[in-house]
Amino acid sequence: MRSKLLHYTKEVLLFLLFITILSNALSIYKSQDINKNNLPNIETKLINNQPYLPQENTPLIVHIWATWCPTCKIEIDNIERIAKHYNTITIAVNSGSNYEIKRFLDENNIHLDVVNDKEGTFAKLFNVNAYPTTLIYNKKRELVFSEVGYTSSFGLFLRVWWASL
Repeated sequence: MRSKLLHYTKEVLLFLLFITILSNALSIYKSQDINKNNLPNIETKLINNQPYLPQENTPLIVHIWATWCPTCKIEIDNIERIAKHYNTITIAVNSGSNYEIKRFLDENNIHLDVVNDKEGTFAKLFNVNAYPTTLIYNKKRELVFSEVGYTSSFGLFLRVWWASL
């Protein structure tokens, strides 16, 4: 009985390792086209009509997502978790009206600063073609990390910590 349990545990761990390697390889492949330049000007208005200006001298997380994206729905709690500690802006692409985005956030009990990118203008500016995409800029507004697809809270915290150095 113990040997079977050990065997299945080993198989599950190998499977998880394979999935982790595969998802990271896909993320690297999908992020090749992302705009690697310094942070572009993103002075804009949030869906609550408040102006948004990035804070100075602090890392910035730019999370580009969509309400219709299944992976985005799974990951949004991780983004909210990190947004409580770090400068974060989220950009909802082709997700409907401000009201529809607010309704999505309310239904999922999410409290984030959100820009409504109705026409995909910001997605084009960052050259993002897959969702979710998370970009992490350091204090100098240089892109230090880009992640396409699901990102764990732990992974986000590590990346932002590194960008803070």
